[in-house]
Amino acid sequence: MTAPIPRHAVIREVGLRDGLQSICTILPTASKQAWIRGAHAAGLRELEVGSFVPARLLPQLADTAELVAFARTLPGLFVSVLVPNLRGAQDALASGADLMIVPLSASHAHSLANLRKTPDEVVAEVARIRAARDASGAKTLIEGGVGTAFGCTLQGHVDPDEVLRLMQALLDAGADRVSLADTVGYADPRMVRELFARAVEIAGERFWCGHFHDTRGLGLANVNAALDAGVTRFDACLAGIGGCPHAPGASGNVATEDLAYMLGSMGIDTGVDIGRLLALREDVAAWLKDETLHGTLWRAGLPKTFPAQPAGAAA
Repeated sequence: MTAPIPRHAVIREVGLRDGLQSICTILPTASKQAWIRGAHAAGLRELEVGSFVPARLLPQLADTAELVAFARTLPGLFVSVLVPNLRGAQDALASGADLMIVPLSASHAHSLANLRKTPDEVVAEVARIRAARDASGAKTLIEGGVGTAFGCTLQGHVDPDEVLRLMQALLDAGADRVSLADTVGYADPRMVRELFARAVEIAGERFWCGHFHDTRGLGLANVNAALDAGVTRFDACLAGIGGCPHAPGASGNVATEDLAYMLGSMGIDTGVDIGRLLALREDVAAWLKDETLHGTLWRAGLPKTFPAQPAGAAA
């Protein structure tokens, strides 16, 4: 059964983590702070600002703690970070982040290549993270993100039943929220509608987010399929940057500005001022002038038939 078109949806901007970790440019902290300010001014209220991993592995994200502190000064901003293990989670708890995302690859091969753990070892790590969170008294939420949910460049086929088993295992281990990701861009709308409907049936309100890559041009179509399944929160990267190192040729994540346009055109309120979002994209393009950017709205602009923007929107 297809869910009715929702009145509201949430876009979580993940460019500062998923986008920047996938490119060579190391963006100065001041530029990242300007990105956060611009995203907040454009109406985005959920940002993934970085990842607590060793700086020697991802120097692009070495200033994550500083960015969390800065983002938390902006009113109404919900701040997320990615953590690969208990050590990263301890840093996230110390930072005061609102939510920490623990990635799990449903593909056994991808999990070993990306995290050096089996999927079930990641589940056990989530249990340790939950225990540490509870012992600390922190209110930081834990999101278990199941990646390679539709297949993998290393392993090939990933059984949907295994995806759902691992999602349930994350909830049983203490994750407050779960999400599904098409890490390498293998999904199509039918796959998404079917798997997300089953996931929502299992997790209910604890199902948090859909994460799609536009590797083969189906990112927005897959978002629409997830909407049909009742999902109303989606990850996206400004200018469509990001991707997976194990997916050569990938074009990156769904572009935030394109997603905001599609949802707005469908009559779904995101609270996003697209004019300001496109102005921020221009800034990001200047900061990342040596990188390949993606997306389409920035070329054509909004059509004359597009619904009126929120009060104060840029012309």
